[in-house]
Amino acid sequence: MTVTTPVGFRAAGVAAGLKSSGAADIAVVVNDGPDTGVAAVFTSNRVKAAPVAWSEQVLHGGLVRAVVLNSGGANACTGPAGFQDTHATAEHAAAALTALHPDQPFGAGEVAICSTGLIGERLPMDKLLPGVGAAIGALSADGGQAAAEAIMTTDTRPKTTVISGTGWTVGGMAKGAGMLAPAMATMLCVLTTDAVADPQTLDAALRAATRVTFDRIDSDGCMSTNDTVLLLASGASGVTPSAAELTTAVTAACHDLAQQLIADAEGATKQIAIEVVGAADEDDAVEVGRSVARNNLVKTALFGNDPNWGRILAAVGTTAAEFEPDAVDVAVNGIWVCKGGAAAEDRSKVDLTGRDVTIRIDLHAGATEATVWTNDLSHAYVHENSAYST
Repeated sequence: MTVTTPVGFRAAGVAAGLKSSGAADIAVVVNDGPDTGVAAVFTSNRVKAAPVAWSEQVLHGGLVRAVVLNSGGANACTGPAGFQDTHATAEHAAAALTALHPDQPFGAGEVAICSTGLIGERLPMDKLLPGVGAAIGALSADGGQAAAEAIMTTDTRPKTTVISGTGWTVGGMAKGAGMLAPAMATMLCVLTTDAVADPQTLDAALRAATRVTFDRIDSDGCMSTNDTVLLLASGASGVTPSAAELTTAVTAACHDLAQQLIADAEGATKQIAIEVVGAADEDDAVEVGRSVARNNLVKTALFGNDPNWGRILAAVGTTAAEFEPDAVDVAVNGIWVCKGGAAAEDRSKVDLTGRDVTIRIDLHAGATEATVWTNDLSHAYVHENSAYST
């Protein structure tokens, strides 16, 4: 269940000393082809980390043969020197990969870079570059799990997935436990497939997938500077799925990883699905769901096992969505505690002792629905974020 499950990919994860804990902190994923198709989505934050700026340029070239990822430092807000560090990392990786495959030379413009960790500090290049070399030397078709572990920061566990098609597969890994309000994607995510697909089909599939998965998770309302999702296609299976089949599989992989991210959110004790139905359009449904997801009064009430529907209704009222306040219904874990904008069933019937919580909001304004996923806020969130990272 890793990025190396699809045929044509190798990966590795090693410790280079970027983390004071000594844990693995550098990962490399290589696409051995025969195809080198790629698609990506990046953070919409105007403050973009150097690796995002670099990888956006790489994507303009239309192919990515390798991805270098590091934890232990975001390389964000580091100025021109930070961008030069990213360029140097890509050059170093390309040279090391070329040394292994002199018949298939790599260029720096074929290497995407991803970083995660503290903002505002340059990476220790004297540790990072040897670590990249070590990871390339350790590349293996069994290295996906090690790579997933190497990109963790405050994550408590690696996040991986595999979705099987007919004769082809999609694999993936992601990291993230805080600053999950992507408005496009997640923290860091690499998806791989051995399907045959051109870049246009990959791009359409990835954007359709992230729109209803990563774009719908909102842990704490904080958008990262480093968010990156990459989809690499090796074509090694020789199978060309339809665009719809590919989109379905990529969406399933993204959904699985997105749910793992929310489940591992910093300090969370509840995993919350906010289902908005009866909306005039999708934008309204998402806006309402996100407003509730970002409402700290709602999140802290749920941490206290309080089905406070008044706080939910108040959050709905801050949006520009089309609805009549006296027509809105709210259910918490199947109990309709609010009907027509007023108290309904006894809130004491709501069981919040478990981890999973479902809030259903019926706007009675149309026929569209959308789900946004979030978590509660506990005392532990403050502790986990004392050293804020991305």
